[in-house]
Amino acid sequence: QVQLVESGGGLVQSGGSLRLSCAASGRTSSRVAMGWFRQAPGKEREFVAGISWSGGTTFYGDSVKGRFTISRDDVKNTMTLQMNALKPEDTAVYYCAAQVVTVRIVLVRARDYEYWGQGTQVTVSS
Repeated sequence: QVQLVESGGGLVQSGGSLRLSCAASGRTSSRVAMGWFRQAPGKEREFVAGISWSGGTTFYGDSVKGRFTISRDDVKNTMTLQMNALKPEDTAVYYCAAQVVTVRIVLVRARDYEYWGQGTQVTVSS
């Protein structure tokens, strides 16, 4: 089992920045691929960014590429999402996800993740 808790959401003006954190506990000694997803009202859950268990490989959704940066600290068992140049269309509930894996891969589909946090709201005003 892996437990995930997100923090760092809030209200920010367009063009601003926010930093989300995801604290992992439980089976953190395993090789765990992690990712961020978001879901806006009335829309499907969308892949934002993913990172391999070693942190050596990252992948981003097209809508956030160049603006968001994903990273992880396996000593502290945390993952972060630095979000810059935020736009109103970035408004959503952001979820942290994790999956125990056997190879260094980035998972981009929500259905590939077993463990999820409760979500944190990000609101970008225009």
